[in-house]
Amino acid sequence: MKSGQVVAVAASILCHETLVLAAPLTLEDVLEISTLGGMTFKISQVPNSRYTGMKKGRGTMAIARAYAKFGAAVPDDLQSLIDQILAELGLVGNNGNNGDTDDDSQGEVAAVPEAFDTEYLCPVQIGTPPQTLNLDFDTGSSDLWVFSSETPQAQVAGQTVYQIDQSSTAQLIDGAAWSISYGDGSSSAGAVYLDTVTVGGVTVDSQAVESARNVSASFTSNPNSDGLLGLAFSTLNTVTPNQQKTFFDSALTDLASPLFTANLKKSEAGNYNFGFIDKTEFTGDISFVAVNVSSGFWLFESEGFAVGTSGTVSAAHQAIADTGTTLMLLPQEIVDAYYAQVEGAQNAVATAGGYVYPCTATLPDYTAMIGDYQAVIPGDFVNFSPVDGDTFEEATTCFGGIQAITAGIPFAIYGDIFLKAQFVVFHGGNGQLGFANKPL
Repeated sequence: MKSGQVVAVAASILCHETLVLAAPLTLEDVLEISTLGGMTFKISQVPNSRYTGMKKGRGTMAIARAYAKFGAAVPDDLQSLIDQILAELGLVGNNGNNGDTDDDSQGEVAAVPEAFDTEYLCPVQIGTPPQTLNLDFDTGSSDLWVFSSETPQAQVAGQTVYQIDQSSTAQLIDGAAWSISYGDGSSSAGAVYLDTVTVGGVTVDSQAVESARNVSASFTSNPNSDGLLGLAFSTLNTVTPNQQKTFFDSALTDLASPLFTANLKKSEAGNYNFGFIDKTEFTGDISFVAVNVSSGFWLFESEGFAVGTSGTVSAAHQAIADTGTTLMLLPQEIVDAYYAQVEGAQNAVATAGGYVYPCTATLPDYTAMIGDYQAVIPGDFVNFSPVDGDTFEEATTCFGGIQAITAGIPFAIYGDIFLKAQFVVFHGGNGQLGFANKPL
């Protein structure tokens, strides 16, 4: 994939008046489909006991990763901050080198939230005998790529690597390659193998596993994540000359229902469920909205917003539900309206990468209007990370989890700051997203 290709595709979709939208589902529709039989599995998160990385600068790196992921150019001020952070980590800048199955077919596997809820990682078994790697489940991309024995040692900084020659089922796809070039000049690329992949006790044979022969510095600087498992639509897969299916698409016909749910949480264990909806994980009704499946993303429309107890403001915009992006990135005018209600907040792009505020400030709730659903993100969920200290208690300035999307990305990104406050259904069979309230 060339730099900016994902953005170009999405921009093209958004420019057309006629979108490919499926009719909204009801919960009864989904539950009826779920009675067809087949496999289900749950992926439960556990606290991360391994995290020892730098805590300051987390907000800056989260902004940078989002820009890079979607091929947007990184502003000079932000790039300078990134280079400083990478230097403190002893890494070069962006241009440098750098489960068992039970009787009812339901398995469980742990997932690891990083410090300040930066990412949610899940153990995935690859190869024969199985090798366990912690991968970022990413609904904003469609590649399953990993650090491997082919990754240059200078680009590996604590990650577990996929040892290709130790798997008896690994088969190189001759002539196949993958490449993701980011707007900041970095890239990840490599070869493609077919191998056995198991998630939560559900196994897919001959799943495409993309072996990294080059990894961008932003991934090298994240020692906990051993790669990505993409859960967007397979049309975004970057393998050439023949695109490959995502793990979800490969397993789809074996699932009881063609869907998965995300029940991510703040500072405690959450989970993904595949093939079924657990009615104990949400309250009230699930509100389903249409997804523009032709975009390749879980792309939907938000009609407006509200801040705190203020009235609803109309501000229609396209957005994607993206578990692989930490922050909630919104149009600039919406972000400005939010922080206008935070005492002492300022847009410190040059020194922090985005909006900051006194750590003693009280943050208002943010409500996104999505169809008939009002998605409330509590103010304390928006308090993302300290700026001038290793902990919230030490810091005087904090970085917000709601930030502005750059002009180079044509949709808002509803990342983990949003997703932790909702129960979300990703329905791959009919191109729908479902949202519901849940205990927080």
